[in-house]
Amino acid sequence: MEVIFRVSENILIACIKGDIDHHGAAPLRNSVDKAMKAFRCKNLILDFSGVSFMDSAGIGVVLGRYKRLSKTSGNIYISGCSLYIEKLLSMAGVFTLISKADTYDEAVSIMTGREQLRMEV
Repeated sequence: MEVIFRVSENILIACIKGDIDHHGAAPLRNSVDKAMKAFRCKNLILDFSGVSFMDSAGIGVVLGRYKRLSKTSGNIYISGCSLYIEKLLSMAGVFTLISKADTYDEAVSIMTGREQLRMEV
C-alpha cells in the first residue's frame, strides 16, 4: 500500500493506493496521523480512488480518524470510492458520520466553502 499526501490550506489529502486490510491498516493509520501532525492540518480527506480492497480493519482506520478529528472540531471527508468500497462503508454506517464526495477536489471545494454549482442540461 502507498499513501501520497497533498495539503490544501488546512486540509490533508491522503490519496491511498492498494489494499487496506489487517496488514496495511496500522501503517496507514500511523502515516496519516504523523502527516496530520507534521502539516498541522485540522481537516482530512481520505481518497480511496486507488483502493481496490478494504476489510473491517480499513473501516476501523476511517472511524478512528473520525473520532480523533471530532475531538478537535476537525472535519473528514471520503472521496473516490469504487462501488465496492462505497457499499462496504455504507453498510458499516460510515456515511451516517462522514460525508463523501466524488473526488478530493470536490471535497476540498466543499470544505473551504468554495463549492461549485453543478448543472445538468
